Amino acid sequence: MAELEIHTESEGPSDPRGQKVGVLAAVLAVALAIVTIASHRAHTDAVLFKTEANDRWSFYQSKRIKFHSLELGQQLVKLLGAKNAETAKAIEDFRRDEAHYEEDSKKVLKEAQEKEAEASRIERRALRYDVGEGLLEIALVLSSLYFISRKMLFPVIGIVAGIAGALTAISGFIR
Repeated sequence: MAELEIHTESEGPSDPRGQKVGVLAAVLAVALAIVTIASHRAHTDAVLFKTEANDRWSFYQSKRIKFHSLELGQQLVKLLGAKNAETAKAIEDFRRDEAHYEEDSKKVLKEAQEKEAEASRIERRALRYDVGEGLLEIALVLSSLYFISRKMLFPVIGIVAGIAGALTAISGFIR
């Protein structure tokens, strides 16, 4: 019986450049996966901080509504109440409660502003991840075009885009 030999292009190191480009593509894919995960986590964190900030703003508004209700109550007692010890005590209670709500609302206001600032900081970081992710995707696609065209121009441009993407993403990790 005759032996049948099948030869394929992938046997042996017939295309050493192709192997290097394949390794480059694998490295770019790993970097892309890492940056994509970081980007998703940053966006999730930003949403959580925005939600917390919105909660704090709602709480601030409720404190301010209570404060203004106390002001109104105090004014009504002054205008409609008889001038006696009970009225004076009620007015003093309103003033004490107003001071309490004024102090509380300032604390809550500060917390809301801090949460918003943190959300903005994280959103800026997420934007860096997104840009880095996009550049790494472009680098991976350009590097892969080598296998269709066998032109080294594509992996070279891919390396440049990959470096730019990695540096942009790293700047998100640092800040």
